[in-house]
Amino acid sequence: MAQRRLWEVDDGLWERIEPLLPVVERRFRNPGRKRLDDRKALCGILFVLYTGMPWEFLPQELGYGSGMTCWRRLRDWNEAGVWQRLHETLLAELNSAGLIDWSRAAVDGSHVRALKGGPKPAPVQ
Repeated sequence: MAQRRLWEVDDGLWERIEPLLPVVERRFRNPGRKRLDDRKALCGILFVLYTGMPWEFLPQELGYGSGMTCWRRLRDWNEAGVWQRLHETLLAELNSAGLIDWSRAAVDGSHVRALKGGPKPAPVQ
């Protein structure tokens, strides 16, 4: 049996992701080329992110489409809020299963710059 690669999305994860993806209807007139399957595009995105290679060097032989197609899909999904909703969905599932240790969570990790600084130390005499 072949080992699953890290960038290949298994069925369980895909069942969580697929409903979050925006539905893109194919045009009736002048439909153009058939759109790349969303799961293949996601695998292409994960492959590029895993390997760190430039988008334009994504190998066509893998069947994940072109690098620019995957990049555009990543951009579109990001603008549609897919990753935020996926994050919230997975957190809710983990929380309901009691698998998150909230005592180790940071509520607010933002940093605020002190423009005027703190109190000045007394001069040494």
